[in-house]
Amino acid sequence: MGWLMADLYRDLLITARDFTLNSGKEPEICNNRVSIGQDIKHSIMESGLATELLAERSPTMKADIRTRIILLVESDIRLIPGTIEISEESLGAWLLTAETYDFSDSLIVRIGV
Repeated sequence: MGWLMADLYRDLLITARDFTLNSGKEPEICNNRVSIGQDIKHSIMESGLATELLAERSPTMKADIRTRIILLVESDIRLIPGTIEISEESLGAWLLTAETYDFSDSLIVRIGV
């Protein structure tokens, strides 16, 4: 039997902007890295920066928005400052990676379509 890490962070799982329900029609719970990733994604969306990034065509302005997103995300005390990176995965889809203090694997958050 493998070592199980306790849930440091717990939240209701959101999928497609709605609660994810289990077979008993109860909200599903997410934990740890999934919870952190969900919080990061929602903070970017609520700030309006995701919309700005997806709408912007100028490479210079996109770089500025990416910097603003990195500064926003670095304010989360669960993430290691200086480890946040944003790259364009495809047209209209961005990938954010970061390292956390509590978990060894990289946190991956998709932004956009």
